[in-house]
Amino acid sequence: MAWQDRISVNPNILVGKPVIKGTRIAVELVVAQLANGWTEAEVLTAYPHLTREDILACLAYAASRISSERVYPMAG
Repeated sequence: MAWQDRISVNPNILVGKPVIKGTRIAVELVVAQLANGWTEAEVLTAYPHLTREDILACLAYAASRISSERVYPMAG
């Protein structure tokens, strides 16, 4: 499964933030909850219409964005 199957970006939904398709739940929200210690089960309980695959797609989306990040050292 590719994250593109479950994540969409539409300028008319949440000002263009990536969301889980068919919802207004931002990828950012799901990733932040996991980063704050929520378990997968807690996310699924809070948002019962989501699936494990949706959560994995959020993580895959975040990983794809980070993988293209470039860091340039600055003279200091």
